[in-house]
Amino acid sequence: MKASRRGPAAIIEPVDLGTAALVPDRDRPDGWTLLVDGVAQSHVDLNDPTYLEFEYMRKLAAVADAAGPSGSPLRVLHLGGGALTMPRYVEATRPRSRQRVVERDAALVTLVRRVLPLPRGADLRVRVADARAAVESTRDAAYDLVIADVYRGAQMPRTVSSVEFVTQVARVLGPDGMYAVNVADMPPLAFSRIQAATLRATFADVCVIAEAGTLRGRRYGNVVLAATNRPGGLPIERLAAAARRDPFPSRLLHDESLDRFIAGAHPMTDVAAQDSPKPPPGLLP
Repeated sequence: MKASRRGPAAIIEPVDLGTAALVPDRDRPDGWTLLVDGVAQSHVDLNDPTYLEFEYMRKLAAVADAAGPSGSPLRVLHLGGGALTMPRYVEATRPRSRQRVVERDAALVTLVRRVLPLPRGADLRVRVADARAAVESTRDAAYDLVIADVYRGAQMPRTVSSVEFVTQVARVLGPDGMYAVNVADMPPLAFSRIQAATLRATFADVCVIAEAGTLRGRRYGNVVLAATNRPGGLPIERLAAAARRDPFPSRLLHDESLDRFIAGAHPMTDVAAQDSPKPPPGLLP
């Protein structure tokens, strides 16, 4: 790969689960994109951690913004680390938050920390572990927010897609805690519908947020689901407003519209769990 106009070249190194590339952003002097085996995983702007290049990251951030009073610190568990985009965002918007990150790839963690240093003084620790095992070993009500963005390549693994796993997530959340999960899916969004049913089987309040074209089955895309243990506990109007303001306006499905979206899909259990679908041929390198 060619060096950018400002000088830095892409950094390409083998990691435990493939080959990672940190590619400088030609439009943002302190921006970098992380790819693993050619699949874009994260974008980070070291000078402005609140800048979120990826649409689904902005949806996850909207959930984080609504997970407590503005600016107040939270206890956050991140499942899936990548370039640590969301932990950086939370530290910038909610200083003094206690954050823990679970990432399976130790070599990737080392690379990211070397090239993209973490904010000084942040209460942010990264644990190299399996996401499900980490959740199962966590004490009850330990977190205010759990964010799941767990992928092997471009697929969400079945170990984090079942009722049994989601039940463990619900257990580690406080009474008003919130869960946000990113699902990459393709038309007709069968996997996302099953995931919505899976969350509904465990949580008291659930919503789905996605770009309108994705919801209509026009394209492969990201669907973000949010949930909480408390009935009526999701800040629906705030999340819907954030979805509408996005450069790629999105819709929020809740209550009756979520019923129609699920449309008879059944919760996924460990016995029948599957990975999320592979992207369409030609979409990824």
